[in-house]
Amino acid sequence: MRRVRAYVGLGANLGDAATTLARALQALRALPDVHIRGVSRLYATRPVGVVDQPDFMNAVVALDVPAGPDHATGALALLVALKAIERAFGRRVRERWGPREVDLDLLVFGRARLSLERTPEGMSLDRGKADRLLVVPHPEAAERLFVVAPLRDLAPGLVPPGWRRSVETAYRERMMVEGRDAVRAIARWDGQGWVSIGAGNSDR
Repeated sequence: MRRVRAYVGLGANLGDAATTLARALQALRALPDVHIRGVSRLYATRPVGVVDQPDFMNAVVALDVPAGPDHATGALALLVALKAIERAFGRRVRERWGPREVDLDLLVFGRARLSLERTPEGMSLDRGKADRLLVVPHPEAAERLFVVAPLRDLAPGLVPPGWRRSVETAYRERMMVEGRDAVRAIARWDGQGWVSIGAGNSDR
């Protein structure tokens, strides 16, 4: 079976968000033929877009997943699995950038550059989003510190297709724009759950 390295962003800011993300990681681990290859630190991050809401908890997970007969098929299959986990965890239809029970975003799927019509099972639950298309790499990832900070933990030298700069460079650029107080590393993954790292910071 051909496999591909995928990166998935996780976020939540309702209820016990850290516990929800830990349970979401366990759900990803349980997916057939999916292997977790790395989990970033857990970050507390300032909300973007709609700022009148609680801080988010964010992380990124590296997965080895079936490539499928082609990258389009493999990426859509992973997307459907991610959306099924969101719904199983009580994700509701909400405004874009608003609060959420859990959010799982496909950030990178190997070296693929894709723009695909989503299946009904893979539709976004964000109102106002152009949710008919799955675009990979995620079109907004490089401009969001809450994405590139945890992605940097796993793959600082990665240059996703179309970026023209590394994750490390994108991280440094976003730090200049958003500031160091926009993200705080607060825990690390020990294979079963989050372990506090105290006050932490965004640097390794």
